[in-house]
Amino acid sequence: MTKLALGTHPFLLGFEQLERLVERTAKNGNEGYPPYNIEQTSENSYRITLAVAGFAEGDLAITVEDSALVIRGRQSDDSDGRVFLHRGIAARQFQRSFVLADGVDVGEAVMENGLLHVDLTRAEPERIVQTINIKKG
Repeated sequence: MTKLALGTHPFLLGFEQLERLVERTAKNGNEGYPPYNIEQTSENSYRITLAVAGFAEGDLAITVEDSALVIRGRQSDDSDGRVFLHRGIAARQFQRSFVLADGVDVGEAVMENGLLHVDLTRAEPERIVQTINIKKG
C-alpha cells in the first residue's frame, strides 16, 4: 500500500500549500522565550499576548511577512561603565512567528504592564453557490 502525502491525496484538490504550511509551522521550533498566550476574544477575533518585560515600544518590531505575523525584540546593551555583582536579567533578542490563515488581518498592537497585545480579526467567509453549465461536446 502506498502512503500518500496530505497535499497529494486525490480528494484534496488545491491543498498543496497545506503541507508546506504544516512544515513551516513545525520549523518555528518550541523555544519558550518570550512566553505568550493566544485567546479567542470573539467568534472572529483573537489576541496574542507576549510577556516582553524590559522591552520598550522602540525595541519591538511587528511585521507580516509571507502570511506570517513576525514579532521581533532587540534590547540595546546599556551596561557600559556598570559593574554587575550578579546579572540575571539578560538583554537578549527574540523572534516569534505565527502563521496566519487566509483572511486573518492584524489589527492594533498595545503595550501594557510589560505585555504586548496584538489583535487579529478573521473576515467572514463568503458563502457562494455556483452553478456550472454543461456544454455539449
